[in-house]
Formats: sequence, C-alpha cells, structure tokens
Amino acid sequence: MTTGHVTVTDEGQVRVLRLNRPDKKNALTDAMYGTLSDAIESAAGEAAIRCLLMTGGPAAFTAGADLQDFLLAARGEGERSTSVRFLHCLAHAGKPLVAAVEGVAVGIGTTLLMHCDYVVAADNARFQTPFVHLGLVPEAASSLLMPRLIGPRRAFELLVMGRPFSAADARAAGIVNEVVATGEAEAAALKAAHHIAALPAEAVALSRRLIRGAPAEIVARIDAEAELFRRRLKSDEAKAAFEAFFNRKG
Repeated sequence: MTTGHVTVTDEGQVRVLRLNRPDKKNALTDAMYGTLSDAIESAAGEAAIRCLLMTGGPAAFTAGADLQDFLLAARGEGERSTSVRFLHCLAHAGKPLVAAVEGVAVGIGTTLLMHCDYVVAADNARFQTPFVHLGLVPEAASSLLMPRLIGPRRAFELLVMGRPFSAADARAAGIVNEVVATGEAEAAALKAAHHIAALPAEAVALSRRLIRGAPAEIVARIDAEAELFRRRLKSDEAKAAFEAFFNRKG
C-alpha cells in the first residue's frame, strides 16, 4: 500500500514503513505523518505483525519535517496536530521498532530514533537536529530521552548547537546499534527485525515495557515540547530563519 509518499508492506511478521519522497529527501508532510500513524496504530491490533521497520531511501532517511509546513504555521496558516499524533504513536507503540538509516537524518529523522528499539545506520548516515538554528526547540521528547541515552553534554551538542553526527559518532553515543556499508542498512535492519519477530512475542512485549517504562512521562514531554514548538513557530526568530531559508533556496 502506498499513500502520501509512504509505502507500507508486510513482509512476513514485519511491517515495513518506507518513506518514498526522494525528490524532497523524504521530508515529512502532514499526509505522511498520518499514514505512518495509521500503520503503527493498526499494527498494535494485528497479532501477525510482531515488529515494525522504518526506512527511507539510499540518499536520505528523512530530511525532517517539510519546512513549508513550518512556514505556514509560522504565518498562522497551519497546525502540527498530525506530527504530534505520530509522536504519540511512537511513544505508545506496542510492537518493537527498528530503523534503517541511509544518508541524511535531520530533525525528527534523528529524534524519532530515540523511540526505536534497534537502529542500523549506513556509513554514509548523517544525523543533525538544527532546531535552535531555526529559532525552535527540540521535539519528540528528545529533550528527555536523548540526555538519558547519550548524556546531557552530548545532547546539548546535538540538540542545541546542532552539530552533525556521523554514523560512527552515533554508534559511539549509543544512538545506533550497528553501522554497515552504504546501501546495506535496510537489509541489515530487516534481518534484525525478523530476528526480533521470531522471539516469543509476550516475553518481548513485557521485557520492552520494563526497559522503556510507562509512556506517560514521554507523552507529557512530547506535549510540553509541542506547546513550546507552536509558540516558537510564531516567534520573530523562527520567522526570520524560515524566510532566510526560503530566500536562499529561491
């Protein structure tokens, strides 16, 4: 099934969510967020699906949210409810999440990995979260999860200073489980997903819940970040950053 630049296929017990907007480096639109959310939510009620895999293309996992949507929101012409729904789906996902990252993983392309259970990156992967550069704040509960995962100093370097991380950097920091050759991330991630799917499902679910904890704290942080994000979209700093970005592209 392909809907709104997202292809959803079931490969045995693994549901594969493939971003398919290569001309825009898989930048996420409202429609894409909706399709991803539907696929994750429906998997929760399907016993045959025991693991989810999110992947992009050879040049880009995702360049992040479509900045055109941000510009509309900054002008008061749009909202971000679909993206927040997607983040809630990640926090509440009942099935293990695996990601395959090739090329750029910008903004939410990096922060959504905080919700994944296993991440494979190609050696050409590049991670960056330029929220502050755009006058914004981190999202996807990354302000909570990333310091826990990689420590507050490295989280500040990535989330606030916006410094890019290579695949090796991400592996050393614990964001990525394994690094493979360019072009091999999806195959390696699918192998890991099938391995997870073959394990006793109830034991996996219980163990995952113990590791991740209750989602309430994560959802609360998602909502707190989202409220600040909405306000920042209308700030003079954000408006100036977006206008400068689109003027450069023009």
